[in-house]
Amino acid sequence: MRTLKYQFQQSSTTYHLGADLAQLGDYVDQSRTVLVVDENVDKHHGHKFANWRKLVIPDGEDCKNWEVLEQIINGLVELEADRKTMLVGIGGGMLTDMAGFAASIYMRGIPFAFVPSTLLAQVDASIGGKNGISHGVHKNMLGIIRQPDFILFDYTLPSTMPAEEWHNGFAEIIKYACILDADLFNYLEQNRDKAMERNVAVLQFLVERSVELKTQVVLEDEFETGSRRWLNFGHTLGHAVEKIESIAHGQAVAIGMVAAAKISEKLNGFPSDQTNRLMRLINDYQLPVTLTSDKEKVFDIFRLDKKREKDFIHFVLLDSIGKAVTKPVPLDVLKQLLQEL
Repeated sequence: MRTLKYQFQQSSTTYHLGADLAQLGDYVDQSRTVLVVDENVDKHHGHKFANWRKLVIPDGEDCKNWEVLEQIINGLVELEADRKTMLVGIGGGMLTDMAGFAASIYMRGIPFAFVPSTLLAQVDASIGGKNGISHGVHKNMLGIIRQPDFILFDYTLPSTMPAEEWHNGFAEIIKYACILDADLFNYLEQNRDKAMERNVAVLQFLVERSVELKTQVVLEDEFETGSRRWLNFGHTLGHAVEKIESIAHGQAVAIGMVAAAKISEKLNGFPSDQTNRLMRLINDYQLPVTLTSDKEKVFDIFRLDKKREKDFIHFVLLDSIGKAVTKPVPLDVLKQLLQEL
């Protein structure tokens, strides 16, 4: 196990890499802690925290809303949680986003921590301090940037995930490779079979490299005024597809990355053979590459994306594999490019 501590602008976060969920009591005072877990985590791992105070919430992206948030808040009130109570979110990306948001608004803010249980949550959602909920068709429309006290990475937890969820996590790892690390892209190409077999050594490398890459970006630009926007590669269109098609986040981001690569060809001179290379890699990890959604509906959602500013969107494009750039692209240009995909 490795322990790393990072100082962000307003607080610090400690990463416990390769820790064990069963040892959670080594990191928090059980008597002053409330757990928030989703129903799937409780089903598979509830025996590991049977004597803890916990709130169990429904699973699924559709539950990332005010109603479920209110369940968490009501639970904290009923448990008489005070300003020194630690809230620990144990689950996938939806759960950690909601737990962090609930902790940020309850009594104007209580401490919180995460134990991400899915591959996607370990490599992306739990890192960086973005917490929030969706509003209507708009994903993550309401939220705050606030860092957790710690994140406990137990590499055995994703082993209980169904195959589809396992594949979803690789979308975010591929994203990091595209925007920041060509060597990681090569590693993903060369180690596909081991990754699909859930080889623990490969998983550990991929998680820790992803955590390192994302954390460095957040340290440089915590509140998303510059380079942190690169982390949205594939997400602007992906979030719209996710909502329209009710598909998993990783699947939608995979489709969004291919679309962004094709737009990069038009606006940034990104080589088409590299788009094809990206498509092969996404296919290798059993994720979709083709946009089949109604393009008018897609545009109607992403024109209200959080990255919109007046009549343009800060769109993440690729210069090359491993190097991203953000450009303000007018909405009418994006609409035309979308029709051409």
